[in-house]
Amino acid sequence: MFDQPSDFEAESNALYGLLKDKSDAELAQPTQFKGWSIDHVIGHLHIWNHAADLSLKGGADVDAFIAAATEEAHKTSLRNFENIWLDGLHGRALLETWHAYYPQVANRFSATDPKVRLKWSGPDMSARSSITARLMETWAHGQEVYDTLGVVRHDKDYIKNIAVLGVNTFGWTYQNRGKPVPDQMPYVRLTAPSGGIWEWGDAEQSNSITGAATEFCQVVTQTRNIADTTLGVRGDVAAEWMAIAQCFAGPVEQPPAPGTRRTAQV
Repeated sequence: MFDQPSDFEAESNALYGLLKDKSDAELAQPTQFKGWSIDHVIGHLHIWNHAADLSLKGGADVDAFIAAATEEAHKTSLRNFENIWLDGLHGRALLETWHAYYPQVANRFSATDPKVRLKWSGPDMSARSSITARLMETWAHGQEVYDTLGVVRHDKDYIKNIAVLGVNTFGWTYQNRGKPVPDQMPYVRLTAPSGGIWEWGDAEQSNSITGAATEFCQVVTQTRNIADTTLGVRGDVAAEWMAIAQCFAGPVEQPPAPGTRRTAQV
């Protein structure tokens, strides 16, 4: 047993609780993320939960899924692949399908050795890393839903999983952009939702990032521009990292422009 599957399920449950009484029309409203609707968010989460589940089961099905997604992404777009895969499923029917499925994924991961290696579109990853990625995506894409509905999310300490991803992808952020990786990662000191302190790196160095863990997680998942947070950023390396941070795999993505991602006033 390990914690990340139940953390993933808890974050999914929180998002479902926000949406369970919404109509098809409400689920179709656009968010601040690339014009995606809430429907698009739930569809995206459901599809890649399914993909992670296939990777856990192994065999030809995960190979076929990855091949189909890669082919369609090169031919048209990943969004088009997702539309084809969903085959018209949307609104409340999609919401309830996602809701019925993610607990099964969490349960299967809970019963798995967290160190077992799983096939993915990039390098293989551990089961722990795979379900942590599902937690991160659910939390990050959930942010645009909370923002659209004008709700401030009250996080739990399991977002430490996301903060750890943010810290661990310091070098990846630079490598993905073809930039030299600085010799030393800035010191990171975050206040957890519960009030505890999480720290990484050398507190004596000149570069540091301090403040709320939620805001750090928002920056590394690119759901907020660093300018729209109260994080304390000291030193050139820290400032550069927070301007380009990307804790998720894939091609380079740019953080949202200042002021474009925020809690809507409804």
